Amino acid sequence: MGRSLRITLLVLVMVVMLVIGLTVGRQVFWGVSDASAPAPNLSQYNTYVYDQPRQLAEFTLTNEQGESVTRDDLKGRWTFVFVGYTNCPDICPVAMANLRQTDQLLSAELPQPDYLLVTADPEYDTPEQLKAYTSFFGENFHGLTGDLEILRQLAQSLSAVFVHRVVDGELLVDHSGHFALLNPDGQLQALIQPPHDPQELAQAFQRIYKWSLTRQPGA
Repeated sequence: MGRSLRITLLVLVMVVMLVIGLTVGRQVFWGVSDASAPAPNLSQYNTYVYDQPRQLAEFTLTNEQGESVTRDDLKGRWTFVFVGYTNCPDICPVAMANLRQTDQLLSAELPQPDYLLVTADPEYDTPEQLKAYTSFFGENFHGLTGDLEILRQLAQSLSAVFVHRVVDGELLVDHSGHFALLNPDGQLQALIQPPHDPQELAQAFQRIYKWSLTRQPGA
């Protein structure tokens, strides 16, 4: 083999190694693929997906088991969140029933999410009341109660609001009607506005989950 040919081969090998090194380095240090897909447009499902998920407000609240729960406890799974209250006469029972139907429609190939009711009426919604209410819908339905202002701050970070008013001596709570979807990092990934159709909710979740896989390092 001639000297010039050996030099040419050596240069080519070095170039290939450099390209491989840059590619690996990009994935290791930047943690992104060459073409990270933008958030899907799911307007047909009344759903807005955040390209960059939003962090929730920090909180310490109590679940239906009487256990202390923080923001970090929401990590590790997908979670549908609804801000409402167990004594709600209309919106909440329908919303919870829609979530239950959605849960039954999800493919077994998808991660099975949790469903979380954040109460807007903590004085009435004790852990015992939340447990009795959420258990009716399924074992993966849970609730949060606690300090009113902390609940309000958490609701706001979910783009939800609630307002108390008294009518004829009875407390009524006006509140948002959308669902918030949290990703496994415990961050707000999507907002799903009413009206809610369980079939469309299941399809929206499937689309969001599949899109999230493209965002993972090395995807």
